[in-house]
Amino acid sequence: MCGLTGFLDLDHQRPVDRAVLARMTAALAHRGPDAEGYFVEAGIGLGFRRLRIIDLETGDQPLYNEDRSLVLACNGEILNHRALRRALIERGHAFATGSDVEVLLHLYEERGLGLLDQLNGQFAFALWDRRRRTLLLARDRFGIAPLHYTTAGGQLIFGSEIKAILEHPLAPRAVDLTGLDQVLSFPGLVSPRTMFKDILSLAPGHYLRVSDAAVEEGEYWDLVYPELGQEADCQPEAWYVEHLGELLAGAVDRTLQADVPVGCYVSGGLDSSLVAALVHKVSPGDGRQTFGVAFTDEELSEAPYQRVLAAALQQQHHEIVFDTDAVAGRLRQMVLHCECPVKETYNTCALALSAAARGAGITVVLSGEGADELFAGYPGYRFDQLGPRAAAGSELDAILEGEISQRLWGDSELFYEQDQHRLREVKAALYSAAVNERFGEFDCLNFAVVNPDRLRNRHRVHQRSYLDCKLRLADHLLGDHGDRMLLAHGVEGRYPFLDAELVEFSIGVPPHLKINRYTEKYILRRVGAGLLPGQLAAREKLGFRSPTAPQLLCRHCDWMEDLLSPERIARQGYFDAAFVERLRQRCSRPGFRLDPYLENDLLLVVLTFNLLLELFGLPDFS
Repeated sequence: MCGLTGFLDLDHQRPVDRAVLARMTAALAHRGPDAEGYFVEAGIGLGFRRLRIIDLETGDQPLYNEDRSLVLACNGEILNHRALRRALIERGHAFATGSDVEVLLHLYEERGLGLLDQLNGQFAFALWDRRRRTLLLARDRFGIAPLHYTTAGGQLIFGSEIKAILEHPLAPRAVDLTGLDQVLSFPGLVSPRTMFKDILSLAPGHYLRVSDAAVEEGEYWDLVYPELGQEADCQPEAWYVEHLGELLAGAVDRTLQADVPVGCYVSGGLDSSLVAALVHKVSPGDGRQTFGVAFTDEELSEAPYQRVLAAALQQQHHEIVFDTDAVAGRLRQMVLHCECPVKETYNTCALALSAAARGAGITVVLSGEGADELFAGYPGYRFDQLGPRAAAGSELDAILEGEISQRLWGDSELFYEQDQHRLREVKAALYSAAVNERFGEFDCLNFAVVNPDRLRNRHRVHQRSYLDCKLRLADHLLGDHGDRMLLAHGVEGRYPFLDAELVEFSIGVPPHLKINRYTEKYILRRVGAGLLPGQLAAREKLGFRSPTAPQLLCRHCDWMEDLLSPERIARQGYFDAAFVERLRQRCSRPGFRLDPYLENDLLLVVLTFNLLLELFGLPDFS
C-alpha cells in the first residue's frame, strides 16, 4: 500500500500550486517511504508516495498507458493481476512495467467504469483521463484502502489520509459532530462520515467520477445475502468444508505475492492462526516470521496460544511485550495516524506490531480480519440464537428502541450492539449544554448508515454479518485499527478472508454452518481441525482487550491530567466538565476496572478526542 493525494480544479481555470501539492504528498511519507512521484498539468495535480512491494525497479508511480492519455496513482494491490495481464496482452495491450496495478489502465481503456467489476484486491486509486478530462476515484469492496475528499473553493481535494488534505489552504478544518456521535454509538466511524466537517470518506465499493465540474458518486459492489426462501440448494456439510479450505488456501497464496519479505500477525485466536498455518502449507520452508502482542497483564494476554502456534509451525515468532506505560506512550502517535477518537487502546498495540515488523525487515503482513464478520464469530451471533432481545427498561423504552431500530435497520426487532435509546441518555449527560442544544442537527441516528434493503427479509446471521461488515470492519478494523497503524511504519496489511472469490463463496454458506447451535465459526473450525493444534481450533472467540482509561489514569501523566482537566473541558465546550470529572474520579478509584463487554470507555473517547483537537488544530465548540 502507498499514499496518494491531489486536487482538481473543477472550473479548469486555476494553475496547480506545486508547492501545495508537494506539502500534501510529504504528509504521506510514512505510507510510502521508498519513492515519490508527481503528475501536473492544467487544472490537476497528483502526488504519490510509494511503498515498494511488487516490481521494485520499474513500478514507481504515477503510471501511464501506451499513449500517455491515462494517468494512474494507485494505493493497493491487485491480487488477480497476473491473470488479467495475460488476457490483456492477448488482446494487444502493451505493458511498460511489472507492476500489478498497471492492469487498471488497460482495463479502463476497454471497459471504463466496468474495470471495477474485474478486480480482486485492495485498492484506492485516482485515474485521470486526459482526453475526456475526467477523474475517476475508486475504493475496494471492503474499504481496506482509505480515500478521503472534499470540495472547497471550486476544487476537489483528495488523499489517502486527511492530514494530506489539510495541507491544502482551501481545506476546511472543523469537527464533524455527527462523526463524534457515531464513535460513541457504533463500533466506530462509518463512511462517508469522518471526524472532520465537510471532509468525506469514499465508502467501500464506491467510486467518484468527476467530469465537466459534475461530481457523480456511485456504488459498484455491495455484500448481498440471499433473501429468505431464495437461498441456493444446500450441499452436504463436507462439500462446504472442502471448498472453503481450497478457497482459503488460494486466497492465502494470492496474498503472498510480493518481491519483499511477508510475515503474519497472530493473536492466538482461530482466524490469524488459520492464516499462518495455511501460509506454512502453501509456501513451506520459507521461514516466515510471526508477530503478536504479549500483555504483562495475564488477564489480557493471549501470548501462550501464540507460542503454541509458533511451536507447531516452527516459525520465528516475535513477542512484543506490552503494558500500560507502552499504551500511554503511543496514545498521541496513535491519534495522529488514525485521525479519530477511539473507545479502546488496542490501536497502540497495532502500532507496536507494525514497528516490530518493519524493524525485522518485513514489509507485508497477513492477518485474519474479516473472518468474524463473514463466518459469525462475535458473541452477538450466539445471543441472536436465543431469539429477539427485549430492550432494557420499561415497555415504553422497548417501544422507543424499536422505533430507532426500524429507522436504522428497517426492522424494529433487530438489535445491534447497543441499546441506542438508553445510550442517548448517556450521550446527553456527556455532551455540554451548548452541544445538546444542537443535538437534533447532528444525532447520528438521524442519518442512514446502511442500506436497509440489504437487511430486509434476510436471515438473522446474514443481517448481523452485513452490519458488522459495514459498521465494524470497514472504517474501524480495516481503517483506524488496520491501515493507519500499519502504514504509520510503512507496512502493508493483507487479508485472505476478504479475497473476492472467498467472499462470494461465503455468501452462499448456510447460516447453520457459520454458527452451529452456539458454536461460532463452525465451518472455519472444521477447516482448522486438520491444520491447527486442537486447543487453537476449538478456542472460543476472545475480542481484542487492552488497558482502559482506569489503568491509564493510574500512570498519573501530567499531559493526560491536563487534557481531562475541568478548565480545559469547559473551555473547549464539547463535553460537560462536571460529568467528565465524575467519570475521571470513578475511573481513578484504586482497583476499578471497566467491564469490556458491557461498558463503553467514555473517558478514553474524551481523552483521545481532546488529543485530536490538539494535534490537528481543530477549533473549540461555538
